[in-house]
Amino acid sequence: MGVFLDRARRIADEVFFPAANAVDARGVVPGSHFDLLAEEGFYALAAPAEIGGPGLELPEIVAVLETLVGGCLSTTFTWMQHHGVVLALSSTPSADLREQHLAAALKGETRFGVAFAGAIPPVPRLRAERVDGGFRLHGEAPFVSGWGNIDFLQVSARDGDQVINGLVEPAAGRTLRVEGLDLVAAQATSTVRLEFDGYELPADQVVGETTHAEMPAGQVVGSRLNGCLACGLTGRIIRLLEELGDTGRAAKLRAELDEVRRRLDAGLADADLLYPARAAASELAHRAAGVLVAATGSASVLRANHPQRLAREAVFTLIAAGRPQTKAALLDLLVP
Repeated sequence: MGVFLDRARRIADEVFFPAANAVDARGVVPGSHFDLLAEEGFYALAAPAEIGGPGLELPEIVAVLETLVGGCLSTTFTWMQHHGVVLALSSTPSADLREQHLAAALKGETRFGVAFAGAIPPVPRLRAERVDGGFRLHGEAPFVSGWGNIDFLQVSARDGDQVINGLVEPAAGRTLRVEGLDLVAAQATSTVRLEFDGYELPADQVVGETTHAEMPAGQVVGSRLNGCLACGLTGRIIRLLEELGDTGRAAKLRAELDEVRRRLDAGLADADLLYPARAAASELAHRAAGVLVAATGSASVLRANHPQRLAREAVFTLIAAGRPQTKAALLDLLVP
């Protein structure tokens, strides 16, 4: 499909997957994983050509993400957050921020995370109070990944109906408290909860503003890409079933995976189709992981083997970057 996909397959099969159980057990992604992605140009993956990126079409980006997830979900999920900030920097009205960060972001020399969940609910969990010189942030960002592996965090907070997106240095302090979270899967994503208590966000660190009503429309592509988590896991599970000689079940799961991908792509044009497709992707990963556990037998529950980790990571996809509509569709699938 392209040079990036070839690179992704090599990295996933030769570096990420062989180390995935050790990464899971230690709860830390090696810095060398992120350095390798930077060296191979992957921090610019989603950037259009006009800003210095490779200008890939969405299908190739999707294929690359699925491939890398099938190597190591924790590494890929953490790295994925970076790309939303790259695109935000490319369109920011702040020429200073673009000049300061964009070139380094494309090279992976400066690495970014995101924290937008606090601005999404009708009653926001993270608020921005407009003051002289910028904003004060109050509330929480409940799940923030990459803590300790990123240089800046793009935080989204609500000022009435406006969503303020600004860059924050990821360092605890008097007005920013950090609580580490103990996850049953993907612990190596270094996910934390942040509590803001009057944290000062200067105006010159604001990447942009949008309305709360416009926010979901702007996240459609991101939601499609998050579907790569479940699809990437299922793809790896299918390969492991084939290695076990269970080609019949592998073929049936592959056909289901192709249909889920088709539905996810259709959801790009209709968000009402996207949420049930996201649910179907995670339900398939969850079920496929169960098949792999059963097919492998008692060895599947040993921490040294892949099935137990993939089963836990499939559970992670049931809730990662979820929305109420996805949750409702999932529950209907799990208990019709």
